[in-house]
Amino acid sequence: MKSTDRNRTVRSGTVRSGFLAACCAVALVAGCSSTDTDTEPAPEQAASSNEVTIAVTPTTTTVVDPGAEPRRVLAFDTSDSEEQNVDLTTTSTVSQQIDNGAPQDFSSPELTVPLSASTSDTVPDDDAATGATRSVDLTIGAATSPDEGLTDALSASEGSSARLATTDSGAITALHITPADAALDTARAAIERSLNAAVYRSVDFPDAEVGVGAVWTVDQQVLSGITLNQRTTVTLRALDGDRATLDVAITQTPESTTWNLPDGAGTLNIATYTFTGSGTLEMDLARPLPVGGSITAGGEQMYTDPDSTTVLRQTVGDSITWAAR
Repeated sequence: MKSTDRNRTVRSGTVRSGFLAACCAVALVAGCSSTDTDTEPAPEQAASSNEVTIAVTPTTTTVVDPGAEPRRVLAFDTSDSEEQNVDLTTTSTVSQQIDNGAPQDFSSPELTVPLSASTSDTVPDDDAATGATRSVDLTIGAATSPDEGLTDALSASEGSSARLATTDSGAITALHITPADAALDTARAAIERSLNAAVYRSVDFPDAEVGVGAVWTVDQQVLSGITLNQRTTVTLRALDGDRATLDVAITQTPESTTWNLPDGAGTLNIATYTFTGSGTLEMDLARPLPVGGSITAGGEQMYTDPDSTTVLRQTVGDSITWAAR
């Protein structure tokens, strides 16, 4: 399945009889089965070392403007590069209001995940079947958060690993996460959200020659209860050798005007839906991950109950930042 940009979970109630009690938590996750924002480590949490594999739906890249001469095909060549060390920081804010009730906060704590990345041309058969030509192996360091409870829970996750299946153009086709044996579920979910944020804010290059000023779009579907059509518009602002500066603009639109709630709880009408974002990424074609930059996105949604006058409003926002270390 496609990693979700925001995963919506109805926690209680049904559309007809319990809509006012429904809590539709929206978080920056990718294929995560829970949007629980409780960050206190719990003794009853079971440790697990099972690998989590998240498939990614294909992207379609279209050149709008090839840019100025000279032009060339931009593709990653990282097989001989040294280990790359970066910090990935993600945030997610969610506010929800049902009719005139008090706003509810389902935000996730900010999280910084140190990553050490190396690239291999050896691609497992399952990843090769997705079109991947490279494996980006990630070692996760000591992740931290302003939320002390989450930081405590994260301590046992140091040494966890992950792998990105990617193409030479930079398209990510799968994400694999292997938690450390002692990792707690709370920490596992937080790290999964952060890595999935990186997947959904990634950029791939076209297979055509481009130069400075080039513009291309990357279209991809995002499944989060609602099927969303996401378009990322990329502008090549600068190119110095293998170093590319990319301006990024993101828009999401729902494919349908109806949200089918989980577990047969009914449907909601999507009355309004806005979600846009922008930022800049610094890419080095000899490095597997961005070497710098940030993207911030957000929007507002309004849903209505087809069987009543009840209205659900949500305001969401997220950000992702890359910093070399």
